[in-house]
Amino acid sequence: MSATPPEPRASSRPPGTLKVGTIAGSDVLVSSSWFLVAGLIAVLVAPLVDDVQPGLGSLKYLAGAAFAVLLYGSVLLHEASHAVVARRFGFTISSITLHFLGGMTSIEGEARRPREEFFIAVVGPLTSIAVGLVALAAHPFTPDGLLLLAVEGLIFANLLVGVLNLVPGLPLDGGRVLKAAVWGLTGNMHRGTVVAGWGGRATAVAVLVWPLVQEPLTGAQPDVLDFALVLVIAIFLWSGATAAMTSARLRARLPRLVARDLARRTISVPADLPLAEAVRRANEAHAGGIVTLDPGGRPVGLVSEAALVATPQERRPWVPASSVARTLEAGLRLPLGITGEDLVRAITSTPSAEYLLVHPDDSIYGVLATDDVDRVFRESR
Repeated sequence: MSATPPEPRASSRPPGTLKVGTIAGSDVLVSSSWFLVAGLIAVLVAPLVDDVQPGLGSLKYLAGAAFAVLLYGSVLLHEASHAVVARRFGFTISSITLHFLGGMTSIEGEARRPREEFFIAVVGPLTSIAVGLVALAAHPFTPDGLLLLAVEGLIFANLLVGVLNLVPGLPLDGGRVLKAAVWGLTGNMHRGTVVAGWGGRATAVAVLVWPLVQEPLTGAQPDVLDFALVLVIAIFLWSGATAAMTSARLRARLPRLVARDLARRTISVPADLPLAEAVRRANEAHAGGIVTLDPGGRPVGLVSEAALVATPQERRPWVPASSVARTLEAGLRLPLGITGEDLVRAITSTPSAEYLLVHPDDSIYGVLATDDVDRVFRESR
């Protein structure tokens, strides 16, 4: 269970998911894998149902399925708590998804301060522990039978989920708590992610070792299902931790991307100027970019280097510069001071080969080429 920073909001829900409702304006989705787990829980719980309520016959599987829904209802509370706190900090929640390993809250954007990371992460496990404690308090007053079985299941599952999610390793919530602590102590968010990622890898190894020590510690001999389950969980933890560490290392290089330093000298020409003349003026000025202007002198287009190269020399005197220019939509105008993650986010949201860099007063500074950004990023490795 985790609250993860996602990609920008998609126009439709992810494939393989079913929308079952909304919480605080956010879609609640159930993945197809959840139904497999719900069926498995129903089969595993059915003998327990038969013990406490004999004579149900095949209905014991229906009771087991209801038990699975109840357990995932508490998982939904865990994830909803992430969503509520994140929304209080001003983040948008794309969706809450229930899947075979629990749930995931998709939060748009990254925490800006360690305290945001800490509170968004820690509230989930605390909610699970609270649900478990409430069920524990109700246990002495619960009559025998199916209801008591359900309450005991809530106690065990929620206390287990709450405590395990506080293990300090990504992608668990406890990993995000550790990340926030290291971030707060060092002032370096990426260092916090790497440390918490190593915690996640160590946890994955510990999970793999568990079946080997299960019998000496608990007296229960592990079976094939135990080995399969720990393998799935270990893979989930290791891959999640590794992905987070890789992302942190990439993002640590992003501050080296400074748009001002990468800007190409540019010239401005009338949109109807012959392309050949526009190129001649650019060569004369040693400019790497051409901006087209409307009759009022306002920038309206950026000449595409690819389109320019594709235009034969013999045609250039007869076509206007605007014929190979991309219209300057809002996303193609970037502030001169943009850097790092903001720069990457801007060029990702509006893909283009060239962008116009402008001063705060909207006057032109130069042209930023995506190829130059990619080159600097590769060289910084």
